[in-house]
Amino acid sequence: MATSRPKKYTKNTRNQQIQADMTYRALELLNLPPDEPAFLLDIGCGSGLSGEILDEEGYIWAGVDIAPSMLEVALEREVEGDLFLQDIGQGFGFRPGSFDGAISISVLQWLLNAETSHPTSSPPHRLSRFFTTLHSSLRNPSRAVFQFYPSSDDQIQLITSIAQKAGFGGGIVVDYPNSKKAKKVFLCLYVGGGGGAQQLPEGLDGEEAVEDGGKARFERRREREKTKNGKRKSIKDKDWILKKKELYRKRGKEGVPNDSKFTGPQAEASVLIYFMDLFLFNSSILHSEEVPATGDCVFRLIADEMALQRSHADPLPVLHFFCYNVL
Repeated sequence: MATSRPKKYTKNTRNQQIQADMTYRALELLNLPPDEPAFLLDIGCGSGLSGEILDEEGYIWAGVDIAPSMLEVALEREVEGDLFLQDIGQGFGFRPGSFDGAISISVLQWLLNAETSHPTSSPPHRLSRFFTTLHSSLRNPSRAVFQFYPSSDDQIQLITSIAQKAGFGGGIVVDYPNSKKAKKVFLCLYVGGGGGAQQLPEGLDGEEAVEDGGKARFERRREREKTKNGKRKSIKDKDWILKKKELYRKRGKEGVPNDSKFTGPQAEASVLIYFMDLFLFNSSILHSEEVPATGDCVFRLIADEMALQRSHADPLPVLHFFCYNVL
């Protein structure tokens, strides 16, 4: 029952739309190099609604959130990012320069609430700890973009002043300032790259919030088939996978698979054709004591399964095993 409210929130289509629109706008303000992989931090990731947009745009991400119930829903929805249970007011423990950027949707204002009278619970202390450790976690140069709901100009001044003391440049960007419903406030921060000398992006204004047909600015980008649990189906192609693997290699991750003709969403079809051709026209392989050697060492991945299937002439069990356990 503890996760009933988070589940309802996540499944609400209006919440999904609002979260998606603000995430797209945050990415726009983040201004990452096009067609390049990046490792992003989603601050206050919740059940992974923003993370799905990061997936769609081809980014690798990690998310932090203080609510175990929201993270539980994210796990049930099988989000792609790594998840951390974390009170951001206590700061981060990531290695310096871990992330290429950070986004946060509707979270920053919660740091302005003092949980107790203890000095470490005061908003200035929590904000200082948050921004100082975040600055260290971001590479140079990079950006962090926060959409939040300040209740006063004093809150905006407090947040921006503490962020600047932590080493950030940047400031406030306001979209649709004259609209009560569409108005959105973003804190756009810079690490390095000229810092405060960088020019802030312009806020959106006028009638840009609604386009032809009454659709929101980013709504059409979300029109894609969904699975039964509400998660949008993956659109990762071979190029996306290659970029992700290259990013892992640059970051020193071990065990990254080599690129091959079996890389990408078409891998299963390619393997089926490859194996059917091999097995149907040379079924003696199933009864061979030796595993054929190929450049990709494909057969060695299923050597044990082949040994189990040698008593069968039908290659389908082996194909099934490979496609669903190796790919």
